[in-house]
Amino acid sequence: MSWSPKRSLADSKPEALLTAPGSIHETQTALVDGRLYKVYKNLWPSLREFWLAALTQYAHDTYIVYEDRRLSYREVHDQAMRVASLMRTAYNIQKGDRVGICSRNSPEYLIIFWACHLIGAVAVLANAWLPVDPLRHCLSYTDCKLIFVDSERADLLAPFVSSSSVSSSNAPKIPAHFIVIDTSTSRWVGISPLRDALAPYTHPLDIEALQRRTPIYPEDNATIIFTSGTTGLPKGVLSTQRQFLTNVLNVLVGGFRAALRRGDGKAALVAVPLFHVTGSTSYSMMATLTGMKIILMKKWEPEEAVKLIKKENVAVAGGVPSMVSDLIESSLVGHPLEGLLFGGAPAPDSLVPRAREAFPTATMIQGYGLTETNSIAVSASGEDYLVRPKSTGRASPVNEIRIVRDGKAVDRGQVGEVWLRGPNVMKEYWRDPEATRKVITVDGWLRSGDLGYLDEEDFLYIKDRSAPLPLVKDIIIRGGENIDSVSVENALYADPRVHEAAAVGVPDERLGELVAAVVSVKPSYWASVTEGILMAAVRTRLPRFAVPVMIVVHNQPFEHTPSGKIIKSQLREIAKQHWEARKRSSLSKYGKEPTANL
Repeated sequence: MSWSPKRSLADSKPEALLTAPGSIHETQTALVDGRLYKVYKNLWPSLREFWLAALTQYAHDTYIVYEDRRLSYREVHDQAMRVASLMRTAYNIQKGDRVGICSRNSPEYLIIFWACHLIGAVAVLANAWLPVDPLRHCLSYTDCKLIFVDSERADLLAPFVSSSSVSSSNAPKIPAHFIVIDTSTSRWVGISPLRDALAPYTHPLDIEALQRRTPIYPEDNATIIFTSGTTGLPKGVLSTQRQFLTNVLNVLVGGFRAALRRGDGKAALVAVPLFHVTGSTSYSMMATLTGMKIILMKKWEPEEAVKLIKKENVAVAGGVPSMVSDLIESSLVGHPLEGLLFGGAPAPDSLVPRAREAFPTATMIQGYGLTETNSIAVSASGEDYLVRPKSTGRASPVNEIRIVRDGKAVDRGQVGEVWLRGPNVMKEYWRDPEATRKVITVDGWLRSGDLGYLDEEDFLYIKDRSAPLPLVKDIIIRGGENIDSVSVENALYADPRVHEAAAVGVPDERLGELVAAVVSVKPSYWASVTEGILMAAVRTRLPRFAVPVMIVVHNQPFEHTPSGKIIKSQLREIAKQHWEARKRSSLSKYGKEPTANL
């Protein structure tokens, strides 16, 4: 596609107009935690003030639609105030205390989230898909005083509830109170239903008195959201009010910039889990800011999504590339969407033109960021994205990009590690100063671990697995889920018969990558260890999305670097060849390819 914009980037006018005095993206320089940053001048001081501003403007508008429930902004606020009263009165939750939320998407999730921020509590958004051991780790080491769970997580965590007197497990208990949010039954010892817990709290807190007694400032802690760690256990990304809220404006940059370059009662579908930054900081906060309805889905089901988009006048949809691909192949084709968002994983080259053909009215928006940047730091939209479908976009007005190789910044066009800087970069990994020092430099640059380069107009390109540099981090991105290879390998090493294991990605047209593994078994067990045996074992240790689609038992020595690390390039090629052969065999026998874990 060729395009001649009304305003070029070289003359800086789009950026100047975007950040002009009085605009929502106006910037200023401020000292934050001892470092000078460019920040948004008109950013709300706290999530509480952000929510109250939205409430003032949209009180009677519909805020959440979920199955047969419809709640206005005012109704969500009233319920959040009751939950806040419960937290303060019954559990003595104070400003800075951690409150866990571990659940599928539901109205209660957002109600509890806002209740936390009304009183200044830190919302700990645990990944509900994790197996029990890493999930228990997340909730224990963050010292949550109160944890809200859905029924599935109540079943999983009941043996570890500190007040439970009946338990088949001798594992350490989680020293917190538990409340289940989606049922009125009490089938777990020590876990109370939310409905019962709220019964005495018919009179909510006085919000004005709360604002006076408990002020919340931009550098106060706000959220902990989890990312994979090199040990295989998730790390808690701690962010302040400013760091979290900066993304609310960053997510709007791509669309605003595209409109400036051209010269010229809706809803947002949220099917991405709210414990991911894409769901919590991008989709939900964008919708709240602009007064949209949030259409929540418990889980992604393409045809159900199509029904909701048509019924609820959804203007903005999308998600990870596999979700966009599903919509392109659904009966929604031709529907007048206004925005189609791509994020969470690199989009295949063919996806953008296919999406443009399927939804010609939709503005295509691509975002790049990490949990550590509270989602979007870089974005592109409209024609800028269509003419550069391989790019993730330009930095937001408050973010900087540096490409670094061998400790030095490199010129445009050269590949190196992508470093990001700005007021949205996390404060730290919770209680892990060593890990924090490894990724955040003294002057505030976040080492992303991704390889990329900048073009002549400062558009960022993330390189794929064929980049001419060794991988900086070994992450497999499956449909937007970042899967730490080490965690998969640790699950395999738990079998004492496994000598060496390597988790690698194999290409998939829909999800981008799938998890595969190559293992060598100790010689004395060559005849007794099979793929099926190893697969059955790792299913008990990994979340479903991280379970390999294939384990190649390759009883040959692995190559190593001089420092002893496994060289994965050859193993990655072996896995790819086996996966392609398996797909051909499946097509021949069954007329379809093997499916990924759901």
